[in-house]
Amino acid sequence: MSARSVSVLLAAVLVLYFVLLGGRAVALFQEGSPIAVALGVGVILLPLVGAWVLWATLRFGVRTQELGRRLQAEDGLPDTSHLPRTPSGRVDRAAADAFFEDFRAETEAAPDDWRSWYRLAVAYDVAGDRSRARESMRKALELAGER
Repeated sequence: MSARSVSVLLAAVLVLYFVLLGGRAVALFQEGSPIAVALGVGVILLPLVGAWVLWATLRFGVRTQELGRRLQAEDGLPDTSHLPRTPSGRVDRAAADAFFEDFRAETEAAPDDWRSWYRLAVAYDVAGDRSRARESMRKALELAGER
């Protein structure tokens, strides 16, 4: 199943969840007591927060995918196929660290180039540091003018 299919499926499930929560909120509002109304407001806020998270996550994914296409067109995507892997499929730790160091040095040499930040994000991801990978990708998006 493709990432796009999974995203659409999860978004549809989330929309269904929002509708069901909306029905519960209406029922709480109809009860009329202050506590029920307060809970109804809370139940309404949950889907709104969820919708915002869904939108922000999908927007981030679409924007990073577009940058990836641009970099691929320039033949600038890092190749991870040569890296040794553990039986679980993860990149060997020592190889991931060496791979990361190459792109860290590249980014330090060209801190204003979105391409180096994109490649650094890939290196962080290979090394298993997802939070820094997202930070680096945000920096790449910022430098590429993808705000």
